[in-house]
Parts: sequence; C-alpha cells; structure tokens
Amino acid sequence: MLCALIMAGGKGERFWPISTDEKPKQFLNLLGEKSMIQHTVKRLEEVIPLERVFIVTANQYKDLIEEHLPNLPKKNIILEPKGKNTAPCIALSSFYIREIYEDATIVVLPSDHLILDEEKFRNVLNVGEKFIEENNKSILTIGIKPTRPDTGYGYIHLGEYKCNIEDIKIKKVNSFEEKPCLELAEKYVKDKSYLWNSGMFIWKASTIMELTKEFLPKTYNLINKINFKDEKSIKENYEKVEAISVDYGIMEKAKDIYVIPGDFGWDDLGSWNSLSRYKNTDKYNNIIDGSVAILRSKDNIIQTNKKTYIMGVENLIVIETDNEIMIVNRDDISKIKELKSYGQ
Repeated sequence: MLCALIMAGGKGERFWPISTDEKPKQFLNLLGEKSMIQHTVKRLEEVIPLERVFIVTANQYKDLIEEHLPNLPKKNIILEPKGKNTAPCIALSSFYIREIYEDATIVVLPSDHLILDEEKFRNVLNVGEKFIEENNKSILTIGIKPTRPDTGYGYIHLGEYKCNIEDIKIKKVNSFEEKPCLELAEKYVKDKSYLWNSGMFIWKASTIMELTKEFLPKTYNLINKINFKDEKSIKENYEKVEAISVDYGIMEKAKDIYVIPGDFGWDDLGSWNSLSRYKNTDKYNNIIDGSVAILRSKDNIIQTNKKTYIMGVENLIVIETDNEIMIVNRDDISKIKELKSYGQ
C-alpha cells in the first residue's frame, strides 16, 4: 500500500523576502500558476490517491495547507507541535500512517521541489515500490545525476549493483557525503559514481520505525507513547524528542540502503539564482517580472510591483514586496539569512 508523506514545515528562508515565516516557499507560485505544494501533490495523483497522501507541517501552516489543498482529507494533515528536524518528523508521521495503513510503504517527499518530467518520476515511484515489496527491510533513496558541480547538495556515493527493475538499475549506497567544497564537487561530477541526494526516500513504515528504535531509542519511546487523538499527549511527548536530521540520525548508520537514479528533471529551487534555469530571460540574460524599464544592464533578476527603472547594473537581484525591497549581488545570495537577520 503506497502512501506519500510530504514534508511541508520548512520556512524557505533562501527565497526571502517573498518567502516569510507566515507564508514560506512551499505556498508560493514560483513557477506557474500553482504553488509548489500543489504541484507536489498533483504529480502524485496517478500513482497515489489523495486519501493516501499525508502532509506533515507546523501548526501555524495548517490553515494554509487546507487553503492550498482543499480536497485533502483533514485527517491526513499531521501537525508537529514544534520543529525538531526530519528524523522525529518522519518517525511521528510513520507511527501515524501505520495506525491507518498497517502495511504502508511510504515515499517521503519535500513539498517544494521542481520535477519537469512527471511521468518518469511516477515510473521511479512504481519501480521503487516494487523494490521495497521485494526487499522490505531496506531503505531506498532517490539520487539525481549531477549536471554541475553544485556545492549546495549532499552527494550519494554509489556502491555495487543490486538489481534491475524495468531497465532501472538499483545500486547499494556506499556512503552519504555532506555538501562539499567546489573542488570536491568537481571531483564527484567527474567520477560518475556520485549522485545528488534529493532527500526523497521509499521504505516500509515498519522499517523506519524499527531503525528509529535502534538508532534513536529515546525518540522512538517518546513517540510510541503518543495517543494521536490527544493533542496534549502529542505535545508533551514530542517536545522531548531529539532534534536531528534523518541523514545524521539514521541514514549514516543504517546498512541496508540502496539508491535508484531519478532522471526526471529535478531541482530543489534552492535560491533566487536557481530560477534563472527555468524562467525566460531577455537577450542580456535579465529575468524581469513586473513593469521594468531596463537599459545597458545584464544578468539581473528583477521582481517588482511598482514601475521600476534600471540602468547600468549587472548581476543584481532586486525583489519588492508590499513592505520591503531587497537589493543584493547574485554572488552573495547564499548569505541572504545574514542580510535578513541584520535588517530585523
């Protein structure tokens, strides 16, 4: 029984100032007319019916989930009392889903990624489900073939060949590598035995619960005490769990991990600069959204509400909201959190 768990509690700070604590990236229409979370759910509909799609999010985003996904059953919204990173978030959700679907296989997905070839993506999910049904104690992660030496992603080092399902080769994971420096990223891309870590996983709910028990026993015991019909029980127990990512808490310790390649046009749209890969540009490589008069300028990203005049500048990001204007050099966009903190 394939279910989807979509993690939608992030704050999307790298798209500040339009992504805010009140309305983060997953609820924005960055590309197209649908929000990122709407795209995420829609691309699943041919393989996973809506009644088996679960969203885990923060309490403060419950109303936004209901607004963006009005047909999602309300019982399928899992609320974290407090953000505790991905390991406890996934454990909490797995306990909850297994109460409804005892033999659930879960595909874990971020809520705000771009996937261009949705048919290929769904095929990967189908193959992944078949693999897990035959190897039900295993973890399967989806890796992406690198197209550039990107230092913003973790990498998966490929191991020995495991099997072939529908012409898709599944291999053992040798190791997970943290976000590298540029020199290492260039080495990984040339090596051909590394994939980007997409943060997408497929596993049995029972398997991830067992691994949580083995590697994060305190978290397991606390979540095991929860009565999901009692908000007080959820809050009191969940606040005591260890805040740790699933990569650190489980993936780096578990042994039976495999990777399926995902060649379906994936991008996590990690920052303003990433939009330049998908938005139309003028002949000087400017991305313009709004009423903008621009002269002798190149390589800029401009998104404004008011009539804006730009001349003689390059490599800038200019973003206007109702209350703020951000102007930053594109080379400094990775430091956007520093700018946000400085201005508050």
